[in-house]
Amino acid sequence: MRAIIHVDMDAFYASVEQRDNPSLRGKPVIVGGHAQRGVVVAASYEVRPFGVRSAMPMARAVKLAPHALVVRPRFAAYAEASEQVFAIFERYTPLIEPLSLDEAFLDVTSSVGLFGAPADIARRIRKEIAAELNLPASAGIAGVKFVAKIASDLAKPNGQREVKPHETVAFLAGLPLSRLWGVGPKTEEELTRAGLKTIGDVASRDVEWLEARLGSQGRHLWELAQGHDSREVIPDRAAKSVGAEDTFEEDLTGVDLLRPHVHAQALRVARRLRKAGVKGRVIQLKLKFSDFSLITRRTTLPSPTDDGQTLYRAALELLERAHADRPIRLTGVSVQSLGEQEPQQLGLFSAPPPRSAKLNAVLDRITERFGSKAITTADIAGHDAEEEDGDPGTRH
Repeated sequence: MRAIIHVDMDAFYASVEQRDNPSLRGKPVIVGGHAQRGVVVAASYEVRPFGVRSAMPMARAVKLAPHALVVRPRFAAYAEASEQVFAIFERYTPLIEPLSLDEAFLDVTSSVGLFGAPADIARRIRKEIAAELNLPASAGIAGVKFVAKIASDLAKPNGQREVKPHETVAFLAGLPLSRLWGVGPKTEEELTRAGLKTIGDVASRDVEWLEARLGSQGRHLWELAQGHDSREVIPDRAAKSVGAEDTFEEDLTGVDLLRPHVHAQALRVARRLRKAGVKGRVIQLKLKFSDFSLITRRTTLPSPTDDGQTLYRAALELLERAHADRPIRLTGVSVQSLGEQEPQQLGLFSAPPPRSAKLNAVLDRITERFGSKAITTADIAGHDAEEEDGDPGTRH
């Protein structure tokens, strides 16, 4: 039997804000952008009783909880905390499948001999996250991914729940149909019209009866209701692109105002490329205007690179050619056509590495030790662009 742990950080972005700012602890916190056009990025548990949820329009959230403390998102801080969380996961297994910055599946089947029972491993992981990062996490433990995910949801906040194989069907039986992966509003409505209200109702039906109404999805749902989920934990797949983008608090017009943001994004992308051990040669610039229209511009470099200044020069040229004289709400820089850095055979008179490679290596060490704002370029200093990363879900 497999042993799967689903670890999910509790109100991750809001928890990071409360950790870093003691005055926010225990108070209703909304992490979000502009009050009129933004959306809720995260909601602390203290504000959720008022109906505030992630992805809700900020205007509605503020009406529901006018007393809440609104904090602008700091995606760079969340990405840094995420890296630390995943480093703790790696102490126990290499089989880690990230779902986002704040949750992942871990296959610990082969780890029990070293670290004990799966529930003990989950408990150790949560304890280390709390002790080292001062952040809460919940965990679900089961023999399949589907059940582990539900278990962690039910364990929130700051708890864990184990569902042993012989308990799986009974555990699922009383849960609503919406808990089944693949059941959206339309499917739920169809099942409800057929007299099914719970997962147990699906499990008790004949599979051919379900297939007659839902096609191949009927068998899939029946198997999940029985606790069958053959999907394995798949570690990070190779990234097809690496990018960073920012949505501005106020629209910006003109190259001069946009330049430092594009520069900061290019540097962030370059750091991610070097950390992933890949280079790319196709540079893409994304611009979203105040009317939400979107354009992209691309260019291909003569050779792959992971150097931030090279990326910036290419992105800046795209920006200047785009004639961005209208108000812009978002810019993004990404690199595509990625490939691993291949070791080069050294010749007797091989040229030394370029100065930029040495400089980048030093800058990466400084950033790793002191954070992304420890050293930067003059045009970026004082701007918020380096703090915000509008692509929080990307992992490499």
